[in-house]
Amino acid sequence: MNPIPTPTPRPHLAHWPARLPQELEAPETSLWFNLEVAARRYPHKTAYLYLGRRLNWGDLHRQAEALAGWLQTRGVQRGDRVLLYMQNCPQYVVAAFAVLRANAVIVPVNPMNRADEFGHYITDPEARVAIVSADLAAVVAEADARLPAEQRLEHVLVTRYAEAMPAEAELDPAEAPAEPVLAWLRTEAVLPDSRFERWLDALAAGHQPGPHTAGPHDLALLPYTSGTTGLPKGCLHTHRTLMHNVVGGGLWGHASAESISLAVVPMFHITGFMYGVMAPAFTGSTVVILPRWDRELAGRIISRHGVTHWTCIPTMIIDLFGSPNYRQFDLSSLRYLSGGGAAMPQAVAQRLQDEFGLTFAEGYGLTETAAPSHANPPERAKLQCLGMPIFGVDSRVVDPQTLQELPPGESGEIVTHGPMVFKGYWKHPQATAEAFFELDGKRFFRTGDLGRMDEEGYFFITDRLKRMINASGFKVWPTEVELLLFKCPVVLEACVIGAQDAYRGETVKALVVVRPEARATAREQDVTDWAREHMAAYKVPRIVEFVDALPKSGSGKVMWRLLQEQQRAREASR
Repeated sequence: MNPIPTPTPRPHLAHWPARLPQELEAPETSLWFNLEVAARRYPHKTAYLYLGRRLNWGDLHRQAEALAGWLQTRGVQRGDRVLLYMQNCPQYVVAAFAVLRANAVIVPVNPMNRADEFGHYITDPEARVAIVSADLAAVVAEADARLPAEQRLEHVLVTRYAEAMPAEAELDPAEAPAEPVLAWLRTEAVLPDSRFERWLDALAAGHQPGPHTAGPHDLALLPYTSGTTGLPKGCLHTHRTLMHNVVGGGLWGHASAESISLAVVPMFHITGFMYGVMAPAFTGSTVVILPRWDRELAGRIISRHGVTHWTCIPTMIIDLFGSPNYRQFDLSSLRYLSGGGAAMPQAVAQRLQDEFGLTFAEGYGLTETAAPSHANPPERAKLQCLGMPIFGVDSRVVDPQTLQELPPGESGEIVTHGPMVFKGYWKHPQATAEAFFELDGKRFFRTGDLGRMDEEGYFFITDRLKRMINASGFKVWPTEVELLLFKCPVVLEACVIGAQDAYRGETVKALVVVRPEARATAREQDVTDWAREHMAAYKVPRIVEFVDALPKSGSGKVMWRLLQEQQRAREASR
């Protein structure tokens, strides 16, 4: 019998916070149980605060129960996938827990997606029910109408954001967004046909759900992430994989029932979902929701409500510093400021330290790892660093070709083994097999990110093995944008690459070969204008360059790496 390999010593453990265990024993329950406990412990305590209106844990629990009953009367059974398609709001939280209570699976969809993109989220997870906001009901109807009858949605529940807001006469100007945003939040629900029903009617029906039978190993979440080829793929997350980061996130960041967090990172995103939707129920803390980023409103909200915890992306901090009123904001209540998605510029991090005494504790993770697999301990954070592997995580740097482990200081691919790593890609066994490999008897996930580990076990990112653009923390997958651009009436061919951007870090650039019949009249702006109508705003090419031809390999593949390298060379020579 072969001996079990001895794990490689992990240097970060020498700097592990003394206050924390190195591994966690995750509860053997479903995520729904966390809400049940919070509602019993703190029935009258504010769970969510939305533009001045409070929702306590007891009422949140009752609404989720009623909605779970409605889902089951509409045929939702154990393991069925239910789409959530809306911006941050209390209804998102209620809907998420209702899906879990019904023993079903949450499929979060980016509300910036348009009809050309949304159809994939109906057909791929084979969803039959969607819960959407009023402003997006028409998008759902349009995408659904394009599908064959047997693939269409059977039930769509529509909510207005205003249904969770204070009455107009009770809205405090200090907690209100700008008037155009208020008008959007008050969008009326238009129900295209009988399959579309109203949120308040579903709650008022008072349906009682059947027994809750989901356990730790059942599927809970199917968030979609794109890759270097094809359409977005669903990541299989169980109650257990999510539970590890739900529990660990609170411990790492000193969270408790007394914490007040700011939820402005989108809830459809894995980070916003974990820290704005799932984690608060475990601690019984209070969350202040912003429907979308607004630096002035964020500054006022932090000051007024004494926000203690804020998970964000660096561009939000940069934008907050850009406010002419930022010195008037009282950020003294903040105890834990964390985030990721893009590197925090050292100058901005230093300003946080100098002016507010705050350390920005960067973290690192992917949809496949349920948000963080690495984090900087707030008491010993390093700037522009991914942090160290968190509870129970074994992360290494390997040679991308040989998959052999590399010593500290050498760059290679970051690979991760841990309790929060997903189980694979939905209906993509080949992609799943390619994403994992075995090392020292453990199953490691290949992140596709290139980085290095220093002598103290902290990780730093250096480049990306995958073809991906990071625009203000939003992951843009060039292949997906290209597939959409091919539908543009002036585009014959397109190659999408990343370009430097002073504010967003990176932005999307499209090199386009124009169709022969459009060459005399087409303008670069035509492509951008078309893209704004057919894809999420963060995917829209901010730079369009017309070219006569795209370089191709002997096999006919567009040589995107060459184009990307040429772009970087031009930027470096400026």
